[in-house]
Order: sequence, then C-alpha cells, then structure tokens
Amino acid sequence: MNEYHYPNLYRLSIAYSFLTCQERNDVMAKAKKLPSGSWRVQVYAGKDQNGKKIMKSFTADTKKEAEFLAAQFAATNKEPAAEMTVGKAIDKYIESKSNTLSPTTISGYKEIRRNKFQQLMDIQLGKLTRTAVQAAVNVEAERLSPKSVQNAYGLLRAALDIYAPDLNVKVTLPKKIKQIRSMPEPEKIIEIIKGTEIELPCLLSIWLSLRMSEIRGLKKSDAQNGKLIVRKSIVTVNGEHIEKKMTKTYDSTRVEDIPEYIQNLIDALDSEQEYLTTLSGQAIYKRFIRLQEKNGIDPPIRFHDLRHLNASVMVKLHIPDKYAMERGGWSTTSTLRNVYQHTFSEEREAVNRKINEYFEGIIHAGE
Repeated sequence: MNEYHYPNLYRLSIAYSFLTCQERNDVMAKAKKLPSGSWRVQVYAGKDQNGKKIMKSFTADTKKEAEFLAAQFAATNKEPAAEMTVGKAIDKYIESKSNTLSPTTISGYKEIRRNKFQQLMDIQLGKLTRTAVQAAVNVEAERLSPKSVQNAYGLLRAALDIYAPDLNVKVTLPKKIKQIRSMPEPEKIIEIIKGTEIELPCLLSIWLSLRMSEIRGLKKSDAQNGKLIVRKSIVTVNGEHIEKKMTKTYDSTRVEDIPEYIQNLIDALDSEQEYLTTLSGQAIYKRFIRLQEKNGIDPPIRFHDLRHLNASVMVKLHIPDKYAMERGGWSTTSTLRNVYQHTFSEEREAVNRKINEYFEGIIHAGE
C-alpha cells in the first residue's frame, strides 16, 4: 500500500460520494489490472511548471479499493488545489450535492456563487490566504446582513473542507443582530384577510402554523375526517414550480386537526380544484402585502411572519413547547423560542383560552 491508503474503506466511500458522475466514470474507466495481480488507477493531478500533465497512480490489491483510493484523492484534490480556483471548488461542491439537497438549497448556493465573495472566485486555492478571505468577509459585511455573510461563508468553508482540507482560513464573522420587529395583533390580520381569495392560505399559516411551501402542496385529498395531512410541498426555483414529495424537515411532516371554520373554507372550494390554493407563492405574498398597505399596517409583515404570530399565540396560551413544536413542525425548542416566539403586551397575556377557541373567537366576533 502507498501513503494514500486508508484501511477504513468507509472513509473512502464518503469521499467517493462527493464526486460527480462524470468524475466517477473517469476514475472507473482507468482502473487496470497489473501483471502482479494488483489494480492501478491513474488520476489527473494538475500540471507541472512546463504545462505537462501530472498523473497520480493508486495501486491496491483489489479493483474496488484502488478506485476508492483514486476517488478519495479526486474528492479532496489535495495536490491540484494549487491550480483550482475558489469558484471552481464551489461549483464542484454544488454539483456534488445536486441530488441530495433540496432545489431551493441548491438555488441558494448558486446565488451565493454568483453574487458573494466575487473577489475570491478567481484565486487559486494554493494562493488563497486567511487575509484574503477576511478582506472578502469585511466587504460583504458592509452590504449584507450578518446572517447572509455567515451563510455565504458556510458554503465557502464547505467547499474548502473538501477540496483544500489542509487550508486554514478561519476568519472573524460579523455577529448576528437580534432584531425585534413590531408585529400586528392576530385580530387585525384576520380582519383584513377575511373573505378574500387568500383567506384560506393565511389562516393555514396563522392558525395551523403551516409554511408557504406546505400550503401550496396541500390537496383536498389531504383533508380527511377532520385531519389535515402535511406531507408534501411546492417550491418555486427560477420560475419553475417544483413539487417535493416531502416537507422541509422530518418533523415538518405532521397531522393537524382541521378547525370547523377552515373545513368550511375547504368545502367551499371549486369541486374541480385539486389543490387548496391555485395561487403561486409570489401571488399570495403580493396580495398579502397589498391588503396590509390598504388597511394601514405599517410596516407590513411577511407571509412567513404569520408563523411567528402563531408561535406567539401559543406562548400566550401557555401551550407547552412539546405540543407547540409538533404543531409548527419545529425540530428544536431553540428554533421555536429564538426565532418564532414574540411576546405580546401585558394586557393580552391574561388570555387563557386554547388555540382553536382563541381563533374561533376572532373569526366569529361580531356575528
């Protein structure tokens, strides 16, 4: 065995998984059996100072092991890192994840690749320094939120961990700023959406804590016997509507009780309508913003903030975290508490009714 041999083939299989299909085929096609009975694979390893190709050989007792050794080298790409650019490393990383991450995540990665850290993209990994990365972080911190900078750096770091694992570019990132937004009362939101074409989508979010993608993925067949099965989603990527056979996370797949008022809205839909809403996410969002502007809600909240309001209602009603997490499809209490829960004024903290009673009271107020 040579210096690239790993006795644990599991580690090699992980590295192999980062290769694109084309890279795997290239490695497999070059595996040859030697007269000695061993197997050898040759992998392109860059060029020398004269521009001549450098090929790296990997020899092992079995064909499979030799291919894994070559795959590990191709995935980490230690020696060619001196010539691979940062942009190319990120491109390869995104491609390697194209079949395992969601379309929205991949789209987000590509947006980062196009628009963030552009001063680094043409730098070869062998010439990349901590100073250069820190300078790029500082530039982005001037124009982007701390969260956006951290997300962009996360992608950069992930690519470097694979294609230049020995490169130490630890930098100081901007700290996240806790933002406390002014949220309207649920009564006001329900008042302005009632009777509109987006009433059902909005109520599914503020009442049942559903995400936009989950609402768009709901069919009439998902509402049965007083239960709503949340198991699919629809997202829009580059103008294309993509139906996903799963929700955002494992815990997001759930079953909710359907309140009578929401059931009546579902029953009133056109008999030929398959989905609970035929509007795109952008159409729902724009209508929601216009309704708020028309009714003097300033600043208007995002559609996703309806989930924030729902979490706040559960706080006010003293719903235990365990059940709040189940209703909202959250996997951790930290997400529930740090991101979604807001507090209401003291006079509203006295309300002690349960969630459905609370919203039914709003819906039927004044009838």
